[in-house]
Amino acid sequence: MALDQSFVGRTYPPTAPYEVGREKIREFAVAVGDENPAYTDPEAAKSLGHTDVIAPPTFVFAITFKAAGQVIEDPQLGLDYSRVVHGDQKFAYSRPVRAGDRLTVTSTIEAIKSLAGNDILDIRGEVHDEAGEHVVTAWTKLVSRAAEGA
Repeated sequence: MALDQSFVGRTYPPTAPYEVGREKIREFAVAVGDENPAYTDPEAAKSLGHTDVIAPPTFVFAITFKAAGQVIEDPQLGLDYSRVVHGDQKFAYSRPVRAGDRLTVTSTIEAIKSLAGNDILDIRGEVHDEAGEHVVTAWTKLVSRAAEGA
Protein backbone atom coordinates (compact mmCIF):
# COMPACT_ATOMS: atom_id res chain seq x y z
CA MET A 1 0.00 0.00 0.00
CA ALA A 2 1.38 3.42 -0.98
CA LEU A 3 2.32 5.87 1.75
CA ASP A 4 -0.06 8.75 2.36
CA GLN A 5 1.01 11.82 0.34
CA SER A 6 -0.64 14.11 2.90
CA PHE A 7 2.37 13.46 5.17
CA VAL A 8 4.65 15.52 2.91
CA GLY A 9 5.63 18.60 4.89
CA ARG A 10 4.90 17.03 8.27
CA THR A 11 7.44 18.09 10.88
CA TYR A 12 8.09 16.12 14.05
CA PRO A 13 9.10 17.62 17.42
CA PRO A 14 12.81 18.23 18.07
CA THR A 15 14.69 15.44 19.77
CA ALA A 16 16.14 15.66 23.25
CA PRO A 17 19.68 17.11 23.13
CA TYR A 18 22.46 14.71 22.19
CA GLU A 19 25.78 15.60 23.80
CA VAL A 20 28.67 14.92 21.46
CA GLY A 21 31.61 13.38 23.32
CA ARG A 22 35.28 13.24 22.37
CA GLU A 23 35.36 9.49 22.84
CA LYS A 24 32.34 8.95 20.58
CA ILE A 25 34.03 11.05 17.89
CA ARG A 26 37.28 9.09 18.30
CA GLU A 27 35.47 5.75 18.17
CA PHE A 28 33.62 6.80 15.03
CA ALA A 29 36.80 8.03 13.31
CA VAL A 30 38.54 4.74 14.11
CA ALA A 31 35.52 2.73 12.90
CA VAL A 32 35.48 4.51 9.52
CA GLY A 33 39.26 4.41 9.23
CA ASP A 34 39.77 8.19 9.14
CA GLU A 35 43.05 9.13 10.78
CA ASN A 36 42.61 12.92 10.59
CA PRO A 37 44.13 14.17 13.87
CA ALA A 38 41.41 16.85 14.15
CA TYR A 39 39.06 13.99 15.09
CA THR A 40 41.18 12.64 17.94
CA ASP A 41 43.68 15.25 19.12
CA PRO A 42 42.33 18.45 20.75
CA GLU A 43 45.60 20.29 20.06
CA ALA A 44 45.53 19.35 16.37
CA ALA A 45 41.92 20.55 16.17
CA LYS A 46 42.82 23.83 17.93
CA SER A 47 45.69 24.40 15.50
CA LEU A 48 43.05 24.35 12.75
CA GLY A 49 40.92 26.94 14.55
CA HIS A 50 38.46 24.64 16.31
CA THR A 51 37.66 24.81 20.02
CA ASP A 52 37.88 21.03 20.43
CA VAL A 53 38.01 17.89 18.31
CA ILE A 54 35.57 17.83 15.43
CA ALA A 55 33.59 14.92 14.09
CA PRO A 56 33.99 13.29 10.68
CA PRO A 57 31.29 14.51 8.27
CA THR A 58 29.19 11.34 8.44
CA PHE A 59 29.21 11.19 12.27
CA VAL A 60 25.92 13.10 12.40
CA PHE A 61 24.14 10.24 10.60
CA ALA A 62 23.77 8.35 13.88
CA ILE A 63 21.98 11.32 15.41
CA THR A 64 19.77 12.19 12.43
CA PHE A 65 18.82 8.59 11.69
CA LYS A 66 17.75 8.07 15.28
CA ALA A 67 15.63 11.24 14.99
CA ALA A 68 14.11 9.92 11.76
CA GLY A 69 12.79 7.10 13.93
CA GLN A 70 9.92 9.41 14.84
CA VAL A 71 8.89 9.33 11.19
CA ILE A 72 9.58 5.63 10.68
CA GLU A 73 7.62 4.65 13.80
CA ASP A 74 4.64 6.94 13.12
CA PRO A 75 1.77 4.43 12.93
CA GLN A 76 -0.33 6.82 10.86
CA LEU A 77 2.30 6.90 8.10
CA GLY A 78 2.05 3.13 7.71
CA LEU A 79 5.67 2.43 6.75
CA ASP A 80 6.59 -1.26 6.89
CA TYR A 81 10.16 -0.94 8.16
CA SER A 82 10.87 -4.63 7.53
CA ARG A 83 10.86 -3.77 3.82
CA VAL A 84 13.05 -0.63 4.10
CA VAL A 85 16.53 -0.16 2.69
CA HIS A 86 18.67 2.97 3.00
CA GLY A 87 18.68 4.65 -0.41
CA ASP A 88 20.82 7.77 -0.04
CA GLN A 89 22.30 10.23 2.42
CA LYS A 90 23.67 13.75 2.07
CA PHE A 91 24.68 16.58 4.38
CA ALA A 92 25.01 20.37 4.17
CA TYR A 93 27.08 21.86 6.99
CA SER A 94 27.11 25.36 8.45
CA ARG A 95 29.99 24.30 10.70
CA PRO A 96 31.60 21.07 11.91
CA VAL A 97 30.15 19.07 14.79
CA ARG A 98 32.41 19.57 17.83
CA ALA A 99 32.97 17.68 21.06
CA GLY A 100 30.76 19.28 23.69
CA ASP A 101 27.98 20.22 21.26
CA ARG A 102 24.46 19.53 22.50
CA LEU A 103 22.49 18.88 19.33
CA THR A 104 18.79 18.54 18.60
CA VAL A 105 17.25 17.29 15.38
CA THR A 106 13.93 18.27 13.86
CA SER A 107 12.75 15.84 11.16
CA THR A 108 10.46 16.75 8.27
CA ILE A 109 9.05 14.54 5.53
CA GLU A 110 10.14 16.27 2.32
CA ALA A 111 8.76 13.87 -0.26
CA ILE A 112 6.93 10.60 -0.73
CA LYS A 113 7.02 8.94 -4.14
CA SER A 114 5.95 5.59 -5.51
CA LEU A 115 8.06 3.96 -8.19
CA ALA A 116 7.51 0.44 -9.54
CA GLY A 117 5.56 -0.45 -6.40
CA ASN A 118 8.30 0.84 -4.08
CA ASP A 119 7.67 3.76 -1.73
CA ILE A 120 10.46 6.32 -1.54
CA LEU A 121 10.54 8.52 1.55
CA ASP A 122 12.75 11.61 1.82
CA ILE A 123 13.37 12.90 5.35
CA ARG A 124 15.19 16.16 6.14
CA GLY A 125 16.83 16.48 9.55
CA GLU A 126 17.71 20.00 10.72
CA VAL A 127 20.42 19.87 13.38
CA HIS A 128 20.84 22.81 15.76
CA ASP A 129 23.12 23.41 18.72
CA GLU A 130 22.13 24.51 22.21
CA ALA A 131 22.12 28.18 21.15
CA GLY A 132 19.67 27.38 18.34
CA GLU A 133 22.31 27.84 15.65
CA HIS A 134 22.13 25.64 12.55
CA VAL A 135 24.93 23.07 12.38
CA VAL A 136 23.94 20.72 9.56
CA THR A 137 21.03 19.58 7.45
CA ALA A 138 20.88 15.86 6.67
CA TRP A 139 18.74 14.29 3.97
CA THR A 140 17.90 10.60 4.27
CA LYS A 141 16.23 8.63 1.50
CA LEU A 142 14.51 5.41 2.50
CA VAL A 143 13.08 2.91 0.04
CA SER A 144 10.29 0.60 1.16
CA ARG A 145 10.51 -2.30 -1.27
CA ALA A 146 7.36 -3.61 -2.88
CA ALA A 147 6.00 -6.86 -1.51
CA GLU A 148 6.96 -9.98 -3.48
CA GLY A 149 4.59 -10.50 -6.40
CA ALA A 150 3.14 -6.99 -6.05
